Amino acid sequence: MILGIGIDIVRVGRLDSWLENPGLLARFFHQDELAAIERRGSGRVLSLASRFAAKEAFGKALGTGLMHFNLGEVQVRNDELGKPEVILHGRARKAFERMGGVGVFCSLAHERDNAVAVVVIEG
Repeated sequence: MILGIGIDIVRVGRLDSWLENPGLLARFFHQDELAAIERRGSGRVLSLASRFAAKEAFGKALGTGLMHFNLGEVQVRNDELGKPEVILHGRARKAFERMGGVGVFCSLAHERDNAVAVVVIEG
């Protein structure tokens, strides 16, 4: 059963300056995400923007927004085939479990100026 659906869009240019601010990146992204983003070379900002959109979409799917967790507690990674996966840590995991969540599905897309993410929480 679907418990929640969230969608978010991010203007990629808004995050260009974030690449030069390690403190800001550490505040919003899991350390493993940052390592993966660094390996993307010139596509770093697109990857960053789509992952940021996924974090916001997760809060919308949860139905609480960002009230009960930090964005760094929502980790987005790609499996061996490239499919995005959401890994929850700390308070984000607790909020998900309180909701009755058993699965999280995520889709990411980006093109030049915009990045978008859709998150579905399954119960």
